[in-house]
Amino acid sequence: MKNYFALAALAAFPYLASATTLPQAPEQWRQAAIDDIEAGYRITQENHPGTYDQANPGFAGNLAAARTLGLRYAAKVTDARGYEAAILAFHARVKDGHAGMYPSLPAGESYQPRWPGFVAAWRGDGLYVYAATGSVPAKGSRVVSCDGVPIRELVKSNVFAFLGREEEDGMWWGQAGKLFLDWGNPFINLPKRCRFEHSGKQSDLTLNWTPRSKEGYEWLDASQNGDQLPIGLSEPQPGLIWAAMPSFHPDEQGRAAYQAMFDEMKANRQRLLSARAVVADLRHNGGGSSLWSLSFSGALWGEARVQRRVAAYFARTETWYRASKENVQFFASLADQLHREGQVEPERWARELVEKLQPALQRGDIWAVSKGDAEAPAHPEADVEGDPAPFTRPLYVIVPGQCASACLDALDYFTRFPNTKLIGAPSSADSTYMEVRRQQLDSGRATVIVPTKVYVNRPRGNGEFYQPAITVSALEWSTQNLVQEIEADLKKR
Repeated sequence: MKNYFALAALAAFPYLASATTLPQAPEQWRQAAIDDIEAGYRITQENHPGTYDQANPGFAGNLAAARTLGLRYAAKVTDARGYEAAILAFHARVKDGHAGMYPSLPAGESYQPRWPGFVAAWRGDGLYVYAATGSVPAKGSRVVSCDGVPIRELVKSNVFAFLGREEEDGMWWGQAGKLFLDWGNPFINLPKRCRFEHSGKQSDLTLNWTPRSKEGYEWLDASQNGDQLPIGLSEPQPGLIWAAMPSFHPDEQGRAAYQAMFDEMKANRQRLLSARAVVADLRHNGGGSSLWSLSFSGALWGEARVQRRVAAYFARTETWYRASKENVQFFASLADQLHREGQVEPERWARELVEKLQPALQRGDIWAVSKGDAEAPAHPEADVEGDPAPFTRPLYVIVPGQCASACLDALDYFTRFPNTKLIGAPSSADSTYMEVRRQQLDSGRATVIVPTKVYVNRPRGNGEFYQPAITVSALEWSTQNLVQEIEADLKKR
């Protein structure tokens, strides 16, 4: 089962376009929020597969509750910051990374984020100071509470009410640290005085919120993912082959780097077979196209071997595409884009999909149903004549908390083989809705997330995520620290 164009769950609010008209007065911002939430609700209701998905009867209720909540906030909006918060509250309440909408105001309207001079990171059981501009709070201090509110409750009210989904463990790793990032939300109370615990002692600190420095941006990214390696192979320790895959949505240079890595793996496969271990580094990866992880799996284990196991895993899975005029137009445009990029196989897939959707649309059908890619073999784990020598060395997969969509597809593929071990953080989760397109509102102020298909009988269910066999609780997710974690585990084998 290939997922060529799945996008990562949107946990933030990127500014992608310029609005045609922007409100000026408070009452105009209020009406803009009301109108855009109503428009986002209508577009989602009319186009999202969840509206018609009998396996997910709760979708319509969540969407209606998101509309109610969003309009409740919208009634209090007076400016651009309130507008953004109301849209994000709608998005978060849908409780689906592949549904909802996000503001897309022009960059000139963006708020200068503020911070209290330190960055915090979630590490399984709490929020810890990752780095600070001074010696207070000390690095590694646990944040106990702020203004008398336990830190977990404060993260729920200040962060997850607007960003992400608190039900997913990985979201805590990726989003909880944003408690100490002020983006101008008028509907929350910024922490004023927090209690920290370090070396068994507790102390209180009054926070001083100032414009976030360049350090603040760098520390926030590093606290979630560590350093970022370029796409490709390296060998940080003798016999430890490291495959960096920081994105499954690469640009032209990244696509060339992936192809070079796959070519190198196939040409020097004996090096992999005799390695002490291979590491698939997914730090910084939030999704994109599953083609890259499927190609990596084929280069590592053998393409036919991977295809048999994946086909067996998804044997009962069907793909139901929502047949609509907008979806046909989207995939036709995507096929043209893939042609320009020279991506032959994905282009063929997109054009075949248009040929399937167009007749369904003309018949007035809601769905165009696609069965699995192939018949499941009777014994998918058995090797057959023509298979390359099996790869039996350990494969460690480094999983970041934001791993979702096509990043989760990678985990589906890799874990078909028993020599795979996940290390890092819990992943995020997907719904069963994929192949996202983005539809900007006529106002230009917000963009709606519209998936075009739903997986029926997918083994990984709605909202399910992966837990690591080895949780890396160290604050620093540097390559060096991860190498040490893997070396320690190899010694136990």
